[in-house]
Formats: sequence, structure tokens, C-alpha cells
Amino acid sequence: MLTKKGKYGLKALVDLARLGPGETAFVTEIAKRNNLPKKFLDTILLELRNVGILRSKKGPNGGYSLSRPASEIMIGQVIRALDGPLAPIRCASRTAFEACDDCNDPVGCQVRLSMTEVRDAIATILDNMTLAQFVAKDGSDADTYAETLIAGE
Repeated sequence: MLTKKGKYGLKALVDLARLGPGETAFVTEIAKRNNLPKKFLDTILLELRNVGILRSKKGPNGGYSLSRPASEIMIGQVIRALDGPLAPIRCASRTAFEACDDCNDPVGCQVRLSMTEVRDAIATILDNMTLAQFVAKDGSDADTYAETLIAGE
């Protein structure tokens, strides 16, 4: 499940992606426009800067901006940076695998096998969706987009 941290981070990135070339925005502006808590957003934007998704400038003409075009920022990368692995349970994760305490057979566990399929479906969509595509969404094509990605078209 997407946490508030991930959701707020995505909202902030959408806000920044809508800025004109060379424009920046202060945390207070982003927070106010999106009804987000400024202190929490400070932490989120710092994390996104530390992983190279954002850049920041100090001073009166400072603020945050995307470090590269929105068409080069993948939503899967953003969510992993803020929320960690995409897998719904640890034993289905590729990057943070952790065996369950109650499992005697991780290789044959039906829960793990099914959740691995869920992880793969989520990753297929999010790792192929750019921030530019995310910003352009208006809700009318969401089902078609997901079906196309899952079908591999």
C-alpha cells in the first residue's frame, strides 16, 4: 500500500513537473498548493533530493526543481525511494527479501508465490510509467493504460 509519505511525494513531484523551465518552488508553496504538512514535506523532498530526483537552490530565487525532465523520472523509482520495496509482503520482495517466521517452505509457499505475481504486476506498471505520463493522466484512460501494460502491448 502506498503510504502518506509516498502519496505526498508524488503530489509534490506533480506540482514541480507543472512548473515552467528553470522555475523552482519553495516547500511552503508546494505544501500550500497541495494541502500537505510542510514539516513532513520537508523530509520527503530532502529524501528525493538525496536520491537524485530533485535538486535544490538556496536563496531568494531558490527552491526545489526536478533534477531531470519528468519524462525521465519513473514512478516506480520514486515510490521505492520513499516507501521501499513494491512487494506487498517482505518474502515477495526482490530487494528486501525476508523469510516469514511462520513459513516452513518459502520456495513452495502459495502466499509468497501469489504475492510475487502481485509485485511483478505492480512493478510492470510503475516501472514503465514516467512522471510526465503520471502528470498527464486525467482518469479517463487509467484502465486502458493498465490493461495495455499487463498485456505487454
